[in-house]
Amino acid sequence: MVVEYWKKNGRHDLPWRKTHDPYKILVSEIMLQQTQVDRVVPYFERFVKQFPTVRSLAKAPLSEVLKEWQGLGYNRRAKLLRACAREIVEKHSSRVPKDAAALVALPGIGPYTASAIRVFAFNEPDILIETNIRSAYLHHFFPHTINISDRELQSYAEKAAQGQDPRTWHSALMDYGAHLKKTNPNPSRRSKHHVKQSKFEGSLRQLRGAILKRMVNGESMSDLRSHSSRRFKQALAALEAEGMIEKKGKVWRLM
Repeated sequence: MVVEYWKKNGRHDLPWRKTHDPYKILVSEIMLQQTQVDRVVPYFERFVKQFPTVRSLAKAPLSEVLKEWQGLGYNRRAKLLRACAREIVEKHSSRVPKDAAALVALPGIGPYTASAIRVFAFNEPDILIETNIRSAYLHHFFPHTINISDRELQSYAEKAAQGQDPRTWHSALMDYGAHLKKTNPNPSRRSKHHVKQSKFEGSLRQLRGAILKRMVNGESMSDLRSHSSRRFKQALAALEAEGMIEKKGKVWRLM
C-alpha cells in the first residue's frame, strides 16, 4: 500500500531523489536536518552547483560555504559539512564511505544521517526513523497510545522493511507519513521524542544568524549592536564556542 501510494503521489521531483551520488545525498541529509523539505530544495540545487564534488567543498573557504548556506539556518551545519568533506578527502580518498561506523566518525554525521546515506546512496538495508516515518508507524500500530519511543517502533520498522528495496521503501514511507500529517492530527505528537520548535523571531538564534550574515558579507553590525549589550555578547560567545568566529585584538572575524 505504501509503495503503491508513493508511485502515484510521491515527491519524485526532489533533486536528491534523482541521484545516487553519495556526496549529493550527504549534502541533502545535512540540509534536511531540522529544515522542511520544500525550503531545502533551492539551497541544495545552488549548493551542489557551486560545490559539485566533495573535493570542491573541502577546498572552499568557510566564508564561501557560509555564503551559499545563508538563509537556511543552523549555520553550524555548513561548517561541519565542510569539515566532513575535508575528512572524506583526507581519510577516504574523496569517497563517501558506506560503512556505518566510518560515517558516524565524520563531523556532523550522527546515527540517523549515517543510516540515511547508507539507504539512499548505497541502497543498504538499514532502518530509518524520522518524523514522517515515525508518523506512519504511530498511525498504523499505535493509533491511541502516547509517549511511544523509537525503540518500541524499531521492531515494527525491521519487520516492515523485510523484502523491500531500501531506497524505495524509505522514500515511500517518508512521503506517506507526510501525507498522514496533512490528513490527520499529527501522529508524531504522540512520540516520546516529539519536540516543539522554539520561536525563532526575536531569539538568540536569530541574532547569531544576523551577526554571521553581516560578517560573511562584510557588512556593518552597528544596527545589531542596538540589542542589549548582554544579548549581543551572548550571541558572539555562542558563535565563538561553535568555532564560527574568533576575536583578533578588538575585531571579530570568521574563523
